[in-house]
Amino acid sequence: MAMATPKLEVTNLSKSYAAKDGGNTTVLDNIDLQVPTGQFVCIVGASGCGKTTFVKMIDGLTSITSGRIEVDGKAVTEPGPERGFVFQNDSLFPWRTVRDNVLFGLEMQGKPRADSIRDSQEMIKLVGLAGYGDYYPHELSGGMRQRVNLARALAMDPDILMMDEPFAALDAQTREIMQRELLKIWEVRKKTVLFITHQIDEAVYLADRVLVFGARPGRIKADIPIDFARPRSLHLKRTPEFIELTDRIWNLIEEEVVRGMADETLTV
Repeated sequence: MAMATPKLEVTNLSKSYAAKDGGNTTVLDNIDLQVPTGQFVCIVGASGCGKTTFVKMIDGLTSITSGRIEVDGKAVTEPGPERGFVFQNDSLFPWRTVRDNVLFGLEMQGKPRADSIRDSQEMIKLVGLAGYGDYYPHELSGGMRQRVNLARALAMDPDILMMDEPFAALDAQTREIMQRELLKIWEVRKKTVLFITHQIDEAVYLADRVLVFGARPGRIKADIPIDFARPRSLHLKRTPEFIELTDRIWNLIEEEVVRGMADETLTV
């Protein structure tokens, strides 16, 4: 029986930049990955291992040196509406209300105004901001602004949603609440998600699978399935099974950090 085409397929993907000494610096090396429709994938790894570069390549924001990226079997060569991106900073327009910020992407797509307003209102309600449509970004908390950022991305109805440390700037309590709320939204929309984080417990709590990136050059060191039942409560983080899995992933990252420090010492 033939397997269904994966939502996202990455084949032999590499990325290099020209170095100051005239050579090349390889950031990502020979990455292969398949992601089925609706899967929530978290990416963790040491700083500088190419996580952000990887998702920007999938979004079409960064060029490919070699290899191939396909969404639904079609090669990615530039940004497209089937892929949405949520950055670490909320990047909202301060002169636009919540409603108008969420409308922005739909306006750029040239969708009918009435349909866009309806869709934006639906997304504002979905992220828990009903009643805040006429507020401006400076009137909102950090968590609320990031909800607007998420609503704007979801309003464009992308097939794949990429999120680059979207909760990094939030305090610990708000961050945990946003993790729980994101899962509620994901259960409703069932988007395919690639989520970058430095917080291992965040990755384990959110994901169906966690990709551990090795460093220098970036590669997939481990692909770990997360089998905790859904829906998940925040209490899961305090269970022995959760802590054990978090420690396992941390040990994999620690190996890369130690190796990187040793390599730096040898080159000094």
